Amino acid sequence: MTAVPAPEILAAFEAAKGFMPLDEGLALYAAATEAGRLGLPLLEVGTYCGRSTILLADAARAAGVTAITVDHHRGSEEQQPGWEYHDPETVDPELGLMDTLPTFRRTLHRAGLEDHVVALVGRSPQIAALWNTPVALVFIDGGHTDEHAGADYEGWAPHVAEGGLLVIHDVFPDPQDEFTGQAPYRVYLRALDSGEFEEVSVAGSMRVLRRRAAASA
Repeated sequence: MTAVPAPEILAAFEAAKGFMPLDEGLALYAAATEAGRLGLPLLEVGTYCGRSTILLADAARAAGVTAITVDHHRGSEEQQPGWEYHDPETVDPELGLMDTLPTFRRTLHRAGLEDHVVALVGRSPQIAALWNTPVALVFIDGGHTDEHAGADYEGWAPHVAEGGLLVIHDVFPDPQDEFTGQAPYRVYLRALDSGEFEEVSVAGSMRVLRRRAAASA
């Protein structure tokens, strides 16, 4: 039976700033619940205001593990002023720069999940270079350029434990979606072509892949 969040968690998810639709959120929650059984942390790249973090944190709480979320909180390319996904409410009025960290913290507080999340504030490649702990799940939902999506994959996919899950968001095979989804799509293809991951489910633009068991010598 597929895991479903409690009504109050779903309400917190739907009230939070963000762009993930409900069906994809439910797919993420199911993946996080499954991966949590490995007893290892659940990690996402691309926090924004914490909409998806709510689901990872609740699954982590149920599994007795920790959710890790990585973001510099200055916004992705498409969230900057003048772009389609810009939200003026996320701009620091003093600096004139995006700062989603305060909104993220309020999101977790309202959901009652602060104690189940460790937020790492910084650039994904820099943090990945320091990371040496296996994780049960990596959710890639950061920048949508080849540079950033590729770096997220290269930095974090190697840390997915055997049997763990790699979840990639905003996978759009249609070339018309060049900016928003083609880089994640190419990362998805790289993961499949590596032979290390196999696809286990699809929900909207969400792809869930599992790390294969290592070949015996």
